[in-house]
Amino acid sequence: MCGLCGAFGGSDHWTAGTGAETAGATPTAERRARAATANEVLAFYGLSLGEWAGRFTLRSRTGRMAVVEHFGAIWPEAERLAGQPCDPLDEALITRLEAT
Repeated sequence: MCGLCGAFGGSDHWTAGTGAETAGATPTAERRARAATANEVLAFYGLSLGEWAGRFTLRSRTGRMAVVEHFGAIWPEAERLAGQPCDPLDEALITRLEAT
């Protein structure tokens, strides 16, 4: 995707609408909250997710990065950046999440 399309392109996806906007949260605040929740899982794989201009940036510890449009695109990119499958049902991950 070119920079111009990336800056102005739309990103409608079913995961983008949770209705939180009606509760007073801005779309940006809602995306940041979703990223924070996803980071609890992604950190297990050495990745972090941030909100950027209506999209998400996924980063690895080694500096690799991907811009993703919506939550549906995060997991394939996470597996590519991590170099391994990212299974949210991994028992070690669940144990870690339950411990925090």
